[in-house]
Amino acid sequence: MKNPITVIIHKKLLRNNLKKIRNFVCNTGIISIVKSNAYGHGLLETSKIIQDLTEYFGLIYIEEAIELRKNGIVKPIILLEGFFDIEEIFLISKYNIEVVIHNETQIKYLEEVRLDKPICIWMKLDIGMHRLGFRMEELELFYKKLKSLKNVKKPINFIGHFGYSKINFYSKINKRLNYFNELINKRNGRKSIASSLGIIFCRNSYLDFVRPGIIMYGVSPIIEKNCKNLGLKQAMTLKSVLISIKKCRIGDSIGYDEAWISSKNTYIGIVAIGYYDGYPNIKHGSYVLIKEKKVPIVGKISMNMISVNLGNKKNFCIGDEVIIWGDKLPVEKVASYTKISQYELLSGINPLIKRKYI
Repeated sequence: MKNPITVIIHKKLLRNNLKKIRNFVCNTGIISIVKSNAYGHGLLETSKIIQDLTEYFGLIYIEEAIELRKNGIVKPIILLEGFFDIEEIFLISKYNIEVVIHNETQIKYLEEVRLDKPICIWMKLDIGMHRLGFRMEELELFYKKLKSLKNVKKPINFIGHFGYSKINFYSKINKRLNYFNELINKRNGRKSIASSLGIIFCRNSYLDFVRPGIIMYGVSPIIEKNCKNLGLKQAMTLKSVLISIKKCRIGDSIGYDEAWISSKNTYIGIVAIGYYDGYPNIKHGSYVLIKEKKVPIVGKISMNMISVNLGNKKNFCIGDEVIIWGDKLPVEKVASYTKISQYELLSGINPLIKRKYI
C-alpha cells in the first residue's frame, strides 16, 4: 500500500511567485534559494521548474550542486557556506560552482591548492549576526589576501545577511544595511544582502542580487503576516487521510499519557501523519481541515498518527482527505499554534514522502 501522505507542489504557483518577486525587484538579479531540499519542495524538480526565471541557485552542500549539474541545470550556483574541506575545492572548480568565503581557514585552503581554473567567490561580511563572516577589523587584511590569490576570480563579490525574522527589527535592518554599504564602499564586485525579509520590507537593500527563500514558496518570513497581500501564494499542500474512526465516551483518554480526556461523547478520527513525517508536537487550538471544516487535533502527536475530534461524526468517513496545510490553512497559521517556525515545518517534511508536481 502506498504512503497516504502526499506533498503537492503547484508548479504554476511556484513560477508565479518568482515572477511576482521579479516585479518587486525589477532589474536586480535573483539568487533563488533551494537549500534544504528547496524548503521541503524537492531540490531537483523545483530547480527545473524555475530555472528559466532566475539568475542563480543558492545551496549549502556540494553534493546538491553536483546533483543539479548532472541533471542539466547550467545556471550559476553559489554555495552559501562555502567549502568544508580542501578536497571540495577541486569539485567546485570542475563543476563551475561559486562559493562564499567566510573564514581564514578557507582562504588557507585556496592558497594551498593548484587549480586548472580560478573560482568565483563571495566574501561574507559579518554585519552583526556574528555567525559567519569577516568582521570590519579583519576585512581589509583578508580582502587583500584573496585578491592576491591566483585561484580566485576577480573581482571579489560581497554578501551579507540581516539575521532578523521579525518586522519590529526594521530600524536595525536599516542600520545593518548602512554598515554593509560602509564596508563595501568603493569596492568592485557584485553585492547581495536582501533575503526574503529584505525583499518585502527594505527596498533599498536590493543592491545587485536578492536572495528569495521562503517567499518564493509563497510563505511569509514572519508568522504574523501571510504573503497573499503581496500576490504570492503557497505552493505546497500537505495532506493525508483518515485511517480510523472510533467512538469515544465521556472520560475516555486519547493517545499517550492521557494527554486529552473527552468531556462528552464524541468520535475520534486517526490521521496518518506524525512527527516522523514532519508534523511536530502542537499546542492547544491546532486543527486540520476535513471537507473544508476545521477539525481540532487532540492528544499527543504520535510518531505516525494524530488524533482529531470529529464531534458527532456527521459526513466524515475513513479515507477522507485531510489537509495539514495548504491554501485554506496557511503554514504560517500552523506555525502560530505549533510554536514551530514555518521554516522548520516546510524543511522538516520527511524527504521519503512523495512529492507530486501538478
